[in-house]
Amino acid sequence: MTEFGFPRQLRLLTAGDFKSVFDDVTLKVPDQRILILARPNGLDHPRLGFVISKKNVRRAVKRNHVRRIIRESFRLNQQQLPPVDMVILARSGLGDLSADELHHLTKKCWARLNKKAKKPTNKQS
Repeated sequence: MTEFGFPRQLRLLTAGDFKSVFDDVTLKVPDQRILILARPNGLDHPRLGFVISKKNVRRAVKRNHVRRIIRESFRLNQQQLPPVDMVILARSGLGDLSADELHHLTKKCWARLNKKAKKPTNKQS
């Protein structure tokens, strides 16, 4: 996929999509303001979903702003991301970041996700 759009196929849309990520987390990218949970999806592209609660980002305008900024960062970096389903969990204070700080944070998290995805897993059967 070489487009930079954000069509429906790049989104986690159903409760089952989110449940599969929460039930089988294989990659975690923690940060002070954001947590990314991910699992391989068997597709040739990554998919993205958000969990941003009122408790952590109080105003709806700020929640939507955070989603927009992260979605834009995902859209621009989707070619470099591994084929995983990921859920972005907001932590308290995320709504206080400026757009530039949020872009920087997501760029750093994408790099960490790539690094963890390329590392071989040492799970023993």
